[in-house]
Amino acid sequence: MDLALPPHFWLGLWQIVIVDVLLSGDNAVVIALACRNLPDRIRNRAVIFGTLGAVGIRVLFVFTISTLMLIPALKLIGGLLLLWIGIKLMLPQEGDGEDGIQGAPDVWGAIRTIVIADVVMSLDNVIGIVAAAKGSLLLVITGLLLSIPLIVFGSRLVLRVLNRFPVLVMAGAGLLGWLGGEIMAGDPLVKDVWPTISHGDARIIAVLGAAIVIAGGTWLKRRALAERALDLQRQLATVRIDDK
Repeated sequence: MDLALPPHFWLGLWQIVIVDVLLSGDNAVVIALACRNLPDRIRNRAVIFGTLGAVGIRVLFVFTISTLMLIPALKLIGGLLLLWIGIKLMLPQEGDGEDGIQGAPDVWGAIRTIVIADVVMSLDNVIGIVAAAKGSLLLVITGLLLSIPLIVFGSRLVLRVLNRFPVLVMAGAGLLGWLGGEIMAGDPLVKDVWPTISHGDARIIAVLGAAIVIAGGTWLKRRALAERALDLQRQLATVRIDDK
């Protein structure tokens, strides 16, 4: 790759890697669960080919969604989805649903499980990647290829780092809000309504998107934790009454 590529390429590349790593925790869990019953000698083969198949599907999705984003109002919808995805990223994880993935008995069964699950689970990843790539298929493919080893082999390490430094999750959610604001500012419908919109205006909208995600996510997170604490108190009170 030519190191003389413009700075915005490298910025977009790192945005794609960050978005894909932050939003692929569930995908990494699916990979591990789908391959857990395979012998060690063929497990890596299933992981690698399953992941490559999933990445190929994502590239196809990105190309399709990038084309659809030319339709007026779809960028607005995609941007709003990114804001919600960013907010949801900050909420406490419930941790359920993983037991529904059955360990496959053979390589092809594991690959099929990984690809199908990734198709179902990757809408948030794809929208984030489209926003960061800004129409560059080279950026999409390069970013996904760089994120593969992080997702497959470094998922546990990434999870530990995110748990150790929660501010990184907030920063990642803010990035999604920023990208959501940018993609909304570039919608043809917005340009029709606001023909004089400038790069500086788009930057302000991006900052506003990041602020909405961080503020909204923080509020909902505190609310969810308070509700959990209240539920726990009720359960403890019920146990005490039963003991009496």
